[in-house]
Amino acid sequence: MTAPASLTALVLNCTLKPSPEESSTDLLAGQVLDALGKHGVTGGTIRLVDRDVKPGVLADMGDGDEWPQVRERILAADILVVATPTWVGSMSSVANRALERLDAELSNTDDEGRLATFGKVAVAVVVGNEDGAHKITADLFQGLNDIGFSVPANGAVYWNGEAMQGVDYKDLEETPEAVASTTATLAANAAHLASVLRERPYPPA
Repeated sequence: MTAPASLTALVLNCTLKPSPEESSTDLLAGQVLDALGKHGVTGGTIRLVDRDVKPGVLADMGDGDEWPQVRERILAADILVVATPTWVGSMSSVANRALERLDAELSNTDDEGRLATFGKVAVAVVVGNEDGAHKITADLFQGLNDIGFSVPANGAVYWNGEAMQGVDYKDLEETPEAVASTTATLAANAAHLASVLRERPYPPA
């Protein structure tokens, strides 16, 4: 099923590397955006480390906090792509902060008590040259689902390099077939679910 052209996606790139430094996270997340584009989904990326996102659990933490602008783009998108590197077997501190800030959405409901995130899809992108992708995906999906996002079947793609080696995803000469096929499935299912939720929203409780 091809998604309507009006569907949009936003990547939260949670790399620890500021722009313009090359990022494996940015590379794989960009491949996900390209795959979504084949289903009529347009999108963009925010590299969170370039923004002054304050710690906290409110939608706006006051003077200088750039999360409100990020939040506005999240709420305007149909599909949220959370992309993170693996550090010490866990998601980056930037990704964790994004989840903490998204916690504020638990109080953002419509007149019928539904969270504003109920109509939105979330997928995960994880890269790293160490183990941890499955745990990170589980943690992301638990948090995002609690906040109200819907996760499609096969809603995550990851790449782990060989243990105890220093090769990064961006160093590969070509995309591994398993990653490419998983990315294609993720994009098709995310676009499909976003389209369904657009046409048939969740009922009020």
